[in-house]
Amino acid sequence: MAGLSPSLDADAIKIVRGLAMDAPLAAKSGHQGTALALAPLGHVLYSRILRHDPTQPDWVNRDRFILSNGHASILQYALLFINGYGLEIDDLRAFRQWGSATPGHPENVHTTGVEVTTGPLGQGFANAVGMAVAESHLRGRFGSQYFDHHTWVLAGDGCFMEGISHEAASLAGHLKLDHLVCIFDDNGITIDGSTGLACSDDVIGRFTAYGWNVLDAGDVGEDLDALESVLLRAREHRGSPTLVRLKTHIGNPSPDFTDRHEAHGNPFDADATRRTKEVLGIPDTPFWAPDEVVKNLRSHAALRGTELRRGYSEPQGEEFQIMIARPDVGRLRQALESLHHEKDLATRQSITLAVAASLPLAPGLIAGSADLTGNTGVKIPGFEAYTPERPHGRQMYYGIREHAMGAIMVGIALHGVLVPMGGTFFVFADYMKPAIRLAALSRAKVIFVFSHDSVGVGEDGPTHQPIEQLASLRSIPGLRVIRPADSRETAEAWIAALSHDGPTALILSRQTVPNVTDGTAVRVGAKVVRESSTPRITLIGTGSELSLALRAAEVLESEGVGSRVVSMPSWDMFSQSPVSYQEDTQGSLPVVSVEAGSTFGWERYADVAIGIDRFGASAPGSVVMDSLGINVDRIVAVAKRLTGPT
Repeated sequence: MAGLSPSLDADAIKIVRGLAMDAPLAAKSGHQGTALALAPLGHVLYSRILRHDPTQPDWVNRDRFILSNGHASILQYALLFINGYGLEIDDLRAFRQWGSATPGHPENVHTTGVEVTTGPLGQGFANAVGMAVAESHLRGRFGSQYFDHHTWVLAGDGCFMEGISHEAASLAGHLKLDHLVCIFDDNGITIDGSTGLACSDDVIGRFTAYGWNVLDAGDVGEDLDALESVLLRAREHRGSPTLVRLKTHIGNPSPDFTDRHEAHGNPFDADATRRTKEVLGIPDTPFWAPDEVVKNLRSHAALRGTELRRGYSEPQGEEFQIMIARPDVGRLRQALESLHHEKDLATRQSITLAVAASLPLAPGLIAGSADLTGNTGVKIPGFEAYTPERPHGRQMYYGIREHAMGAIMVGIALHGVLVPMGGTFFVFADYMKPAIRLAALSRAKVIFVFSHDSVGVGEDGPTHQPIEQLASLRSIPGLRVIRPADSRETAEAWIAALSHDGPTALILSRQTVPNVTDGTAVRVGAKVVRESSTPRITLIGTGSELSLALRAAEVLESEGVGSRVVSMPSWDMFSQSPVSYQEDTQGSLPVVSVEAGSTFGWERYADVAIGIDRFGASAPGSVVMDSLGINVDRIVAVAKRLTGPT
C-alpha cells in the first residue's frame, strides 16, 4: 500500500515531539530528550517497518517492539496515540499520574501496545532476546507460514553499560537469532553527563565479537528514507542478529538543550518548550494534535495492519490449541496420578518426573538452565536441545548467565504461546532478582526452578547455601513461591505453576526427603498433616523440614505432649485461601515453625521460629543442619518450653 505523504510524515513527527515535551511539563516529571531525538525513527518504525495492526494488537504474528530505555516512555505513548492503539489526549495529559495508562515507564499490564515492562536498563534488551527465541522456536516448530516476525528493541548507552546486556547479547549471537534487530541510540549522554565520564567501550567491536551483524547508520536521525533503508537492510539480514548504530542528538531540536545531559531527566520548563516549538513550527498549545492529522495517521495504520494480516491464520492443530488454552487442572492431576511416590527422592528429582508426566498437556513448555540442567531437575527426557540448526528443540542451554536467563524467560513468556521453565541453584536467585521482580510486575508466566534450597547443600559451604533468599522471594508481590516437602507436594506444585497466570518459584531440595504427605497442602498453601486427639502445640514445617516436624511430633506424643503438624509449602497461596480456613489451620495453640533459612517473616505465623539467621558452613549437609539446630531435639525442646509441664 502507498505510504504517507511527506506532509503527514512531517506532521506526525511534530506531534510526537510536541507531546514529548508537553506531557513531562504537565507532570513536572519525565524524560523528553530521547523522545525528541528519536521521534523520526519511531515514526518510521511504526509507519513503514513494523508488522503490526492497531485493530488487532494481539495478532500472534506481529512484530514485537521493546523500548529498553524505558525512561523515554513518552515516545512510545505518543506513537501509540497517533497509530490508534487506544490512547487519547487525556491519557497523555495524565502522564505519570495515579491510575493512568501512561505510567512513568512502559508497563505491559497497563497499556495496549506495550509488549514488556521496561525501565531498569538492559532488562528490555534481554527480554527482546527472549522474544526472538520464542519466534525462532515457533517458526521452527510450526513453519514460517505461521510465525515469521521480527523483534525490534531500542536500547541506549545505559542499557549497554549494564552487565545483563553482555550476557544476553553473547547468547543471542551464539544462537544466531536473525529475526532480532537492536537499534542503538548512541547519543553519548547519561544523567551525570557525557558517557565518557565512565565508559569508553567500542560497542561496534563488542557486538561484532559476539557474532552480530553490525550496521553503522551514522547521523541520519532526521532522514526518514535513510532510516527506512537501514532498517530494511537489518530486517533482511540472515544468519545473525543485527545491531543498528544510530548516532543521535538528545534533545534535538531544542535550541537550549540539544546534546546536553540536562535534556535527559529534567522536563523542559515552559520557556524552553515554547522555544523548541518555534523551531518545529508548531503552535505553543499544550498537547497539540490536530484531529484531522491524527485521524489520517490512524487510518493509515489500520489499513496497513489489515493488509499485513490478510490471508493469515493461526495453526489449527490440537497441539497449538492446547498451547494457547488455559491449562486443564483436572487432566493434569489425572496425568500425574500415574506417578509412584513410594521411593524417597530429592524434590529436584521429583520435579523431572512430574514435568515428564505432564508433557502431553504442556506442549508449550520450553525448559532450560544456567549450566546446571541435570542438577536442578530441568533436563527433561525426550527434549532436544534448542540450537540455531534445531530451533524446534525445547531444551534451552543458557550457559552461566543467570541474570540474562531470567530476563530472557520473561521475554519468552510475554511473547505468548510458550511457557519457559528455568533452573539454577537457589543461592543464585540473587543474580536473577531484577528479572524475577519484573516477571511479577509484568505477570509473566515464568516458572523459576531453584534447587539446592538450604544449608543441606553441604560441602560447598556458605557461598552456595541459601539463607535469606526464601524470605526475599516471598516479599515480591505477585510471585507464587512454593517449597514442597516431598514428591507428592512437588507434583501439586508443578500443577500450581502451570495453572498460575503469573510467575512461580519452585524451591527444591538437593537432599532426599521422605514421602510424608498426600500433596494437597499445595492447593491451599497449608494444611494439617498430623493431628493429635488433644493437641497442645502446632508445628509448621516447609520443604525438607516438614519430616523433622513430624518426627518431633512423635517424640512429643510419646512424652505426653499432643501436637498438630502443618505443612505450609506456600505462604502466598495460604494467604489467598478463605480467612476461616486460615484460622482453622493455624488454630489458637502456640506455634513453632521449622525452616532451614532466615526466620524473617515467620512472626506472622509462629510464636517461635526455628531457622538459621547466620550464614552456613562447609561440611556434609546433615552435619550443617544438625550443628545449626535444624533437628528433632531442638524442635522438641522448644515445644516443651512453650507448653510447660505435662
